Amino acid sequence: MQYRFKGGVHPDGMKALTANEAIAVMPAPATLYVPLSQHIGKPAVAVASVGQRVKAGELIGQADGAVSSNVYSPVSGTIKSIEKRPTPNGKAEHIVIENDGLYEETRLEPLVNPTPQQITDRITLAGIVGLGGAGFPTGVKLKSPVPIDTLIINGAECEPYITCDTRIMIEYAREFVSGARMLYKSLGLSRAYIGIEDNKTEAIAALNKYICESGTDDIIVSVLPTKYPQGAEKQLVYGVTGRKIPVGALPSAVGVVVANVHTALSTYFAVAEGVPLYKRIMTVTGGGITNPKNLWVSAGTLYSDVIEYCGGLKEGKRVVKMINGGPMMGTAVSGATIACTKTTGCLLLMTDEEAFTGKPSPCINCGRCARVCPMRLMPMYIDLYTRAGDVDAAVKYGLNNCIECGSCTYVCPAKRTLVQSFRLAKKQLKGRKK
Repeated sequence: MQYRFKGGVHPDGMKALTANEAIAVMPAPATLYVPLSQHIGKPAVAVASVGQRVKAGELIGQADGAVSSNVYSPVSGTIKSIEKRPTPNGKAEHIVIENDGLYEETRLEPLVNPTPQQITDRITLAGIVGLGGAGFPTGVKLKSPVPIDTLIINGAECEPYITCDTRIMIEYAREFVSGARMLYKSLGLSRAYIGIEDNKTEAIAALNKYICESGTDDIIVSVLPTKYPQGAEKQLVYGVTGRKIPVGALPSAVGVVVANVHTALSTYFAVAEGVPLYKRIMTVTGGGITNPKNLWVSAGTLYSDVIEYCGGLKEGKRVVKMINGGPMMGTAVSGATIACTKTTGCLLLMTDEEAFTGKPSPCINCGRCARVCPMRLMPMYIDLYTRAGDVDAAVKYGLNNCIECGSCTYVCPAKRTLVQSFRLAKKQLKGRKK
């Protein structure tokens, strides 16, 4: 049975740029800048020193506290420095590694028929986090203090332009499904659901074919309507199970754990092959890039190196926005000297033909933002009070319940920067609590 959430929008998917681009492997550049903060929570602590020679897969940053994550070297080479550099969310310590080109590798011991606890421990050790963008340490999520009866793999990939998860489901169906099985085993379950939008016909066919050939019914492909933000946790859980997550609560409140497609793939490699998480598949796209691609990219690779590998900026086009992520929920960055991390699922280069760069006009009280809000909020009032400096009033109108999906901004005829306004207000609230 399908459950359809209220609200949402139907933006142009813009996925044709890379939907048929098979995943390629980008060679690691000469120098890598590996951030020690590639996840939600405390940054990792450097356990390697300047001048030290490291191998690919060697621990260079150790998790610091319960909500943190290990960081591994993506190449073999020599550590040249440890320095603060920009990230999409501010500055963080980076370990700078000079690649020796030899790619000498070290791996963890592969696990054969592991127990649930061994799977969870390996996920934690391998530095696996939510690879849909949030970056929450997966090992922490799997140790839920409340009973869990359902695992949902988020294959919706509803964000425009991005196709890396879809390509994983097509090209790595065996490894991905195997990783999903490891995840449900770690939770003590016997099956998992894959929530996927109905426009991803090739991925649906590839998954059903592999599942059928494996002769089991433990992986259920739940086909959902194509509507943004179908991949948001609250909407995905409702779409698959009909359960409604309470305001301010996590999916675990209704007995559900949600994991990303790439997280399941990385789980397979960490458990079955002993490869920790130090590279990922990402989409490089937009009207401003010469050759849009889906790529395996090493953590620590600068955006500028990725752009160069994809043929550089498209001649005759003016790139006005560079975004870490998709156009709806991604973060605009100031330049290409930022490094890719575990959570860099997309690098989007938008031209002046794709992105609005003008000035917003006053709100005309049309109510469109309220009609499309999947959380049933009134964004126009949250924005009004935020800009007036009355954050408490913004909270009364649901600021903390906003999932920052960008649906309101997308339909606003006045082109108001609503999501940016809400993010600013949330930062102010955090600062007040501190």
